[in-house]
Amino acid sequence: MTDAPKVSIVLPFHNSESTLEKAIQSIVGQFFIDFELLLIDNRSTDGSSAIAEEFSKRDSRIQLITENQIGVVFAANNGMSKSRGDYIARMDADDISLPNRIRDQVKVLDTQPEIGLVSGQVRYAGDDSNGGFVRYVHWSNGISKEEELYLNQFVEYPIVNPSIMFRRELYEKYGGYEDGSFPEDYEFFLRLQSYNIRMTKTDSVVLEWNDLPHRLTRTSDKYTQEAFFKIKAKYLAKWLKKNNPRHPRVMIWGGGKLARKRSKYLQQYGIVIDSFIDVRKSNKPELIYYKDFDLFKSAFILSYVSSWDARDLIRSFLNEHACIEGKDYLICG
Repeated sequence: MTDAPKVSIVLPFHNSESTLEKAIQSIVGQFFIDFELLLIDNRSTDGSSAIAEEFSKRDSRIQLITENQIGVVFAANNGMSKSRGDYIARMDADDISLPNRIRDQVKVLDTQPEIGLVSGQVRYAGDDSNGGFVRYVHWSNGISKEEELYLNQFVEYPIVNPSIMFRRELYEKYGGYEDGSFPEDYEFFLRLQSYNIRMTKTDSVVLEWNDLPHRLTRTSDKYTQEAFFKIKAKYLAKWLKKNNPRHPRVMIWGGGKLARKRSKYLQQYGIVIDSFIDVRKSNKPELIYYKDFDLFKSAFILSYVSSWDARDLIRSFLNEHACIEGKDYLICG
């Protein structure tokens, strides 16, 4: 191929023999055909490499690359460094891109030059015995517009990463994934948000997300809740410096041990916690009962309560008391 394609799709894989062929076929079968597919073999020891090599021989748009340093960060960055498209899309070896995916996302970036990154709706197809991932996908699909993504950036990652497409100039200006003791995809998202990169989602379903038991999101310490709270503290502190009129002082909604522990990560970045808001009355001076609204109505509030139901109740309570999300409070758990 001599002419640069419109889209570069970066697909790292490691020992994905059972799923890789279907993942590749889902890209080959896209309605939009002006793309290159970069398959990055991250030291596979099963039949994955042979599958990828066979596809690269049959389709000139497909290129097989080898990355010897183990880790999705290194494999994905290798692929992005060799990409040539105007837009870069991510894809994982466990997933299926629906035929409309690339077409729909290209349309958004072509017609909305202010948008830097686009995702889309996701269909969950994994094995989720406790319902947590199903609930996450349902929540993520409900966070689709630009303002919603912005306001929910510190709740957790509101985008399923292998569904993203972004302008290559973002990669050239802000870099690719960073390696560390944190989820590299969430860090990348927060980094772009910190530079005010505008994001949205398509209304269409673009990906079938097969969150299988061996996936890194289930097995690696980089994707634990504590890892998420540690990296979000770094970028939340930056956000507060720019947007909290009472900086560096905040109040934390959540008086339990877990909320207190996680809020300490913020203190490492100079954030001062005046007190904690709790749903229980207490004689402890640092705890404020949530119905005593006058005691904290002038504070900037960060909700560190992780319960799904409690999150909505806290938001409703603060909205009913004329607090504005993003101006007077943020949901961060």
